[in-house]
Amino acid sequence: MHSQNLLEAFRCAFSGLWYTLRTQRNMRIHILIAAAVVILGLWLQLPADEWAILAATSGLVLVSEMINTVVEGVVDLSCSDYHPLAKTVKDAMAGAVVLAAIVAVVVGLLILGPPLWGRLMRWTR
Repeated sequence: MHSQNLLEAFRCAFSGLWYTLRTQRNMRIHILIAAAVVILGLWLQLPADEWAILAATSGLVLVSEMINTVVEGVVDLSCSDYHPLAKTVKDAMAGAVVLAAIVAVVVGLLILGPPLWGRLMRWTR
């Protein structure tokens, strides 16, 4: 019985992940950007510590987007009419996602920028 509960929990978790990927345009955009970062990181042959930082930063953006989806759903469920506080909650959560994305861009530039610049300079010689 315990293993069925665990399997059901994973099924529900992946269902939520799939729902977010299927319904949230920004989640798909974040996934595409993360995939581009992975491809670039492989090409640049990044060391493990830099991979860890990029994975944590990308994960923060993806988790933020999923939390944003949850918050929007809960607000919509609890408040059928327009309410200024509902707007504030949704806007603040969207702002948190944007902040996480900005941090990820800065981290990406700091990690990927120097080796990418070095490769580009070698090509232009």
